[in-house]
Amino acid sequence: MTSLSVEMLAADAAEPITSAGNAQLGIAVLAGIAVIVLLITKLKMHAFLALTIGSLALGSFAGAAPADTIASFTAGLGSTVAGVGVLIALGAILGKLLADSGGADQVVDTILAKASGRAMPWAMVLIASIIGLPLFFEVGIVLMIPVVLLVAKRGNYSLMRIGIPALAGLSVMHGLIPPHPGPLVAIDALDANLGVTLALGVLVAIPTVIIAGPVFSRYAARWVDIKPPENMIPQRPSEELDRRPSFGATLATILLPVVLMLLNALVEIVVDNPDNGLQKVTMVIGSPLIALLAAVLVGMFTLGRAAGFTKDRLAGTVEKSLAPIAGILLIVGAGGGFKQTLIDAGVGQMILDFSENWSIPALLLGWLIAVAIRLATGSATVATISAAGLVAPLAADMSTSHAALLVLAVGAGSLFFSHVNDAGFWLVKEYFGMNVGQTVKTWSVMETIISVVAMAFILLLSLLL
Repeated sequence: MTSLSVEMLAADAAEPITSAGNAQLGIAVLAGIAVIVLLITKLKMHAFLALTIGSLALGSFAGAAPADTIASFTAGLGSTVAGVGVLIALGAILGKLLADSGGADQVVDTILAKASGRAMPWAMVLIASIIGLPLFFEVGIVLMIPVVLLVAKRGNYSLMRIGIPALAGLSVMHGLIPPHPGPLVAIDALDANLGVTLALGVLVAIPTVIIAGPVFSRYAARWVDIKPPENMIPQRPSEELDRRPSFGATLATILLPVVLMLLNALVEIVVDNPDNGLQKVTMVIGSPLIALLAAVLVGMFTLGRAAGFTKDRLAGTVEKSLAPIAGILLIVGAGGGFKQTLIDAGVGQMILDFSENWSIPALLLGWLIAVAIRLATGSATVATISAAGLVAPLAADMSTSHAALLVLAVGAGSLFFSHVNDAGFWLVKEYFGMNVGQTVKTWSVMETIISVVAMAFILLLSLLL
């Protein structure tokens, strides 16, 4: 495809693909989401295909020409992958380096050596939150499960007393803190400031993870008092290594991109002058791409080389890290295509028209939409992407801080009540050796607490900022 045809495609997609009335558009949105839900839940179709078909169905129900719908979907997919694809890839590389080098194990062992007794649940939530910063939720679970099971077994703890704090730390990072895919896509869709979103996300995450983790785990341990299943304690990656990175070097590498992005946000707020030399520098080093790239390059030495990796081993680690994220990139891209189809169909304007007469705050609306899609599809990422696309017009006139809070509200809603249509539900159930009822009473309730508590703190911040 020539550059001219790409420009024409983008220009066409920028125009409304249909002039349907609000009633027809409302029906089209419900029908499009219903198609996605049915394909994912009933036919067990991959979310990428379901989102693609749902986008085409949405356009058809809205009365758009097929060519226009395809143009909108393609433009949205391309812009979303261009915006967050590289960041997801860099995050995956950093996570793989952290796991394979034994850096994650080093952090875990160091913190556990300092904790015991009543402090153990707090240590677990701290470990999971640190580990969860650069890692996808599923990868974090695989890393944390051996630790959770070993600690519970050796210390004779209830599995829920140790496991719930770890799961809470991973889940909160996944739903609220970039560079995880959901928050990144929502930031892109709502044109929010990444540094401000990260800073506010940390503020919301700290009390949320305390309440949903160590505090709730007391009750979860009473409701489901089980011991760790012996057959689920796997070998830890670092057991095969002669040496591994130091705790300080590992922690510094994990936190490097966070520090750089927060520094950029702080300078932007304090200096607020794009021509200032300091701000020019922090805008570059604090951009998500450079911050994550710097962490990856530093990690090759502080993690890979420190573990004795050769150049070939490092190259192999990077290569292996990219294959598993292909599905995530496709889902995120298709979600962006669905979002653009919603926007070009005029759904955003429809929501704006309706919201003029609504008394419901935009933040609460974003949360409720994400909750509905999460309950229906089981996917936090799909819920975040779809809800962000629907409420994007509401962010147009928002301040920087409130646009960031809308991102967090959507992310909080995407975590609400994980149940049987969520892959994470079954992952937790099988690793912890629970039945469905026990998983609902622990994991599902914990996810709901995270969603509701986070939203409460988001609304509180909206009153203060």
